Amino acid sequence: MIIATYNINSIRIRLDEIEQVVKQANPDILCLQETKVENHLFPEQDVRKLGFEHIYFNGQKSYNGVAILSRMPLYDVDSMDLLGIDHKRHIRAKLKNGVEIHNFYVPAGGDIPDRTLNEKFDQKLRFCAAMTAWAEGIRKKGQPVIMLGDLNIAPLEHDVWSHKQLLTVVSHTPVETEAMEKFRRTLGWIDTSRHFVPHSEKLYSWWSYRNRDWEKSNRGRRLDHIWITPNLLPSLKSSLIMREARNFASPSDHVPVVTELHI
Repeated sequence: MIIATYNINSIRIRLDEIEQVVKQANPDILCLQETKVENHLFPEQDVRKLGFEHIYFNGQKSYNGVAILSRMPLYDVDSMDLLGIDHKRHIRAKLKNGVEIHNFYVPAGGDIPDRTLNEKFDQKLRFCAAMTAWAEGIRKKGQPVIMLGDLNIAPLEHDVWSHKQLLTVVSHTPVETEAMEKFRRTLGWIDTSRHFVPHSEKLYSWWSYRNRDWEKSNRGRRLDHIWITPNLLPSLKSSLIMREARNFASPSDHVPVVTELHI
């Protein structure tokens, strides 16, 4: 099974980009973030033309929104509102064999890394704490889980173009990376990208629109992740980040992360 995560930054604008990802990566399941569309306007017919007969979404107007596109039927589809403010940032589904897929879109957190001065940053840290509490519940059940999405945190030193310069920039501040590490430890999550790429190597999945030549400057961050519980590690076969997607005609600032699992 090939599973991918992609912050599409408006699904109705970037159906062509999704089609290119499908042609290149051939995912069985494609999880999207920032669909930016209310449920009744979700382009189901266009998505079905790409080979996904089973489509599940949790959206809202103009921002947020998550979706799971699948070639196979999924079960027990639902969502969590982790902050209780009706943001559409999570959707869950279950494979026939019982493996759960959780698609998250963590709040970006604004520009000021101070939760007393910036409500958005406070929301982000509270969201991370809620995810950690959720993972504690999963740990007690021993449930096999694939957790993925735009987590909006680059946790490791070489997940950003300059560790030193970005320590005070939202997405790589110590308080965020520590929150993410606490979340990781709850289940001993396996970071599928870093399972294959050493921590000493630079690895990114996002490049700002502000860079005139994103490829030349290469000032990226790794914000998009696919993590699995340790009981799925024997099934992990490969993982890649589709860097070439940043050169699509109308690209998202994120690129897909793709993982193959034999389950």
